[in-house]
Amino acid sequence: MPIKIPKQLPARDILESENIFVMDEERANTQDIRPLNILIVNLMPEKEKTEAQLLRLLGNTPLQVNITFLKMETHESKNTNKYHLDQFYQTFDEVKDRKYDGMIITGAPVEKLEFSEVTYWEELSIIMDWSKTNVTSSLHICWGAQAALYHHYNIGKYELSKKCSGVYEHRLLNDTEKLVRGFDDIFHAPHSRYTDVSLEAIMSHPNLITLAASDEAGAYLICSKDGKHIMISGHPEYESGTLQQEYLRDIQKGLSITIPENYFPADNPDNNPPHKWRSHANLLFSNWLNYYVYQETPYKWA
Repeated sequence: MPIKIPKQLPARDILESENIFVMDEERANTQDIRPLNILIVNLMPEKEKTEAQLLRLLGNTPLQVNITFLKMETHESKNTNKYHLDQFYQTFDEVKDRKYDGMIITGAPVEKLEFSEVTYWEELSIIMDWSKTNVTSSLHICWGAQAALYHHYNIGKYELSKKCSGVYEHRLLNDTEKLVRGFDDIFHAPHSRYTDVSLEAIMSHPNLITLAASDEAGAYLICSKDGKHIMISGHPEYESGTLQQEYLRDIQKGLSITIPENYFPADNPDNNPPHKWRSHANLLFSNWLNYYVYQETPYKWA
């Protein structure tokens, strides 16, 4: 089934070239079915790349999905064209009276800051509180996951001695939850962050279930017992070359950075990395949309 997006969104050309089924508003409005409404709070600096990455995964399911992109009113993006934001993004004031079947909060390059030091933390906190009554299930990625763990469950983060960057092996810790239905016992996923959250603190929280973890990268996939909050500490949406681009960017900035682990063949940055997590990412997003959004959301919101 298709994903509904604005006709002029640049990601449309990328998705159509990859044979992802997309649909513009004009055609979607003639469909006599109930699509899912998903709100994406895009905090990543290169927003157009993140749009394509997320839409690629959301569009690979049997469900029709309407997408709304949300920008922070209290933060001015430095890496995305203002015209693009004005054309394709809305503010919280414009959406706060609506109901959404699902919400995604992305990562953000602010993890070394205390949460209270993030310029838009108050606004994001309001959005997370609002989601409790206006969103069926929310998916949080990387820093977004740390923000949710802190805001909803009072679990803080700590800075690592070096950046966690690479593609790591993860193991299932609980195979009874619908979110991991069909998962392999061992699977790969990329990480890119300077901070972490205590696995012990997560596992000891009475309202959280730790579904998967890595010996090297820590807790990976966490679910609240009511299914309202899904936290992913890595970046399953990343393309095969995203970590490579980040590594080269940091090198150009003169940062003291190590090669992403388990990523480049023979640990040689001249070798193109394989995409080892594509099937896992697609299954993860499909399970979330099906079991935690589509199966749980009301046909008509009260």
